[in-house]
Amino acid sequence: MAGIAIDVAVAAPRSRIAAFFGSTVGRKMVMAVTGVFLVLFVIGHMIGNLQVYLGPESLNHYAELLRELGHGGLIWVFRGTMLGAVALHVWAATALTLGSWAARPTGYRRRQQYVESTYASRTMRWGGPLLLIFIIYHLLHLTTGQAHGSFVVGDVYHNVVAGFSVWWVSGFYILAQLALGLHLYHGVWSMLQTLGLSHASYNRLRTVIALLIALVIAIGNISIPVAVLAGFVS
Repeated sequence: MAGIAIDVAVAAPRSRIAAFFGSTVGRKMVMAVTGVFLVLFVIGHMIGNLQVYLGPESLNHYAELLRELGHGGLIWVFRGTMLGAVALHVWAATALTLGSWAARPTGYRRRQQYVESTYASRTMRWGGPLLLIFIIYHLLHLTTGQAHGSFVVGDVYHNVVAGFSVWWVSGFYILAQLALGLHLYHGVWSMLQTLGLSHASYNRLRTVIALLIALVIAIGNISIPVAVLAGFVS
């Protein structure tokens, strides 16, 4: 009897966890929480990359500092955490999308859905996969160097300038950052709503915050390949 009682007690929390992750509210919460981590990372990543304007010594020193944190161990812990956040974010988005499609009745009025959604929200479903492709390419291009024509280990400044000197590479980065801006605009707006700013009086504030974050990150990131192509950074 005691064994059965223990099994029931263990099963109860597990069933609640399964119910949470299986619910729409739970999946939206997973997207919101992981979204917070990802937005903070994107902001920090942009600030670090903007040191390219300070010259090679500054950018390379920043990159070396990151690599040496915790004797080289913390960077891998951070990468693993971010990879887990991305995986959960993608899972939650996919589960919500599939659930939405399954729940849609036959003859659903597409025009009404189109009117009620924003352009940014309608691009989330293609913007997400595009950003995932971009992340993979970005890692191969400027982190590991397999997709870089003249990659030099440890010389981040050279890798950035040489990489963005190729016009189609810069073009792809710019396209990806535009997609990121749209993704962030709708994502931050929805994230703040899920985390509690859901009252009508907060709608304007959510819009301003989401728009500001999206514009700052998109403009900041796009400025780097543009500066390289224009010769301002060389």
